[in-house]
Amino acid sequence: MECKKPDTEKQSNYNDLEKMNTSELLLSINKEDQTIAENVQKQLPAIEKLVTVIVENMQKGGRLFYIGAGTSGRLGVLDASECPPTFGVSPDVVIGLIAGGDTALRNAVENAEDNSKQAWKDLQEFNISDNDTLVGIAASGTTPYVIGGIKEARKQGISTGCVTCSSGSPLGEASEFPIEVVTGPEFVTGSTRMKAGTAQKMVLNMISTSTMIKLGKVKGNRMVDMQLSNKKLIERGTEMIMEELKVPQSEAKQLLLKYGSVRNVLLNYNKKVNKY
Repeated sequence: MECKKPDTEKQSNYNDLEKMNTSELLLSINKEDQTIAENVQKQLPAIEKLVTVIVENMQKGGRLFYIGAGTSGRLGVLDASECPPTFGVSPDVVIGLIAGGDTALRNAVENAEDNSKQAWKDLQEFNISDNDTLVGIAASGTTPYVIGGIKEARKQGISTGCVTCSSGSPLGEASEFPIEVVTGPEFVTGSTRMKAGTAQKMVLNMISTSTMIKLGKVKGNRMVDMQLSNKKLIERGTEMIMEELKVPQSEAKQLLLKYGSVRNVLLNYNKKVNKY
């Protein structure tokens, strides 16, 4: 029986790209990109199911793991690495792993994605357990590194999901909560760093952001637990406090630097006020 060709490997809707002028190239790429959000929207019910499980597990002390290779792996590491500064969580709450290790973030590591047993070995270094959730990311849905990790995790009773851009893929079939955003042929045939990568980034944004909101890491629409790692963020935090407490800028900044986060300022300031 012939294996189904991944949707991401289908021939581009365009040809003779090298003959296009710059304007034609940009317009064509943009035309293709306009289809992505609509395709993501079709998967909202599937995304909701996965987020619900992630939140339930994290409320019990579990963690969220991403595994992937190439572009997909880099996107997982990116999303994980942005959670601590944005939401103030520890770096070991959302963890991104890429086939080939951190070297693969900048340079391709030959054959790293073809080892179906390596992902589970990588995950075991973090003592992954059935309190955690594992999300495999692979545009084609055929990456051995990701499929192997998902299959073994599921055997161990760990909640599993995936983000892929091909329907009916081996990864989708192996995952308990599959998300399959079918983005269709790439502008450059097979270059899944384009539409597929954009779709995956959108889905990962949804997963991590909605999870952190459900865990109480946002107040109103503000990042009250964000890390004060640079001048811009200190200024942003100061403005939040000024708006919330109706105090002058100098006092707001002083409070922020004293307590270390917007949340801590609001908690301690309210306690202080309630004493009188």
